Amino acid sequence: MTEDRAAEVERLWKHVVKGPDPDDCWIWTGAVGDDGYGRFWTVGDGIRQRTMRPQRFLYRHLTGIDLPPSTMLLHRCDVALCVHVDVDPAVSHLRVGGAAENQRDAARAGRRRNRFTIEKYASLPRADRVARSRRLRDAVRAHGWDPELIARALSDAGSEHPTLF
Repeated sequence: MTEDRAAEVERLWKHVVKGPDPDDCWIWTGAVGDDGYGRFWTVGDGIRQRTMRPQRFLYRHLTGIDLPPSTMLLHRCDVALCVHVDVDPAVSHLRVGGAAENQRDAARAGRRRNRFTIEKYASLPRADRVARSRRLRDAVRAHGWDPELIARALSDAGSEHPTLF
């Protein structure tokens, strides 16, 4: 690994908070784009910076494979800021897939509007998805791994909302 690449990997990890359990998400706490996903700046071609999603950078780092733009990394955890990539598919929260598979996942998770979808979670507008990601990022930045605050950030429940347990 080149010195530049090692510095980038080290910089990436400074923006990741891992949950205490092996199956927990790894939450990105760096920049969040206007689509609700993380952003990471790399050296790129050595002259110009390149912006990419941190999970794609981590996937490339761990596997040595630079995915083409048409290939997606799909979240099995349904958390846009999760970067828990592992070479073992049974452990990884992200898997390689395409647009059609992503649409099927969205339908299965209730993120696509149809006659059975609960309205609050049906195809969240982009601004709401971004706000959700930024609430999560800010909660983890400020408090570290706190399951209650993470759940509140993901559900849009404020501290005035009582929990069930």
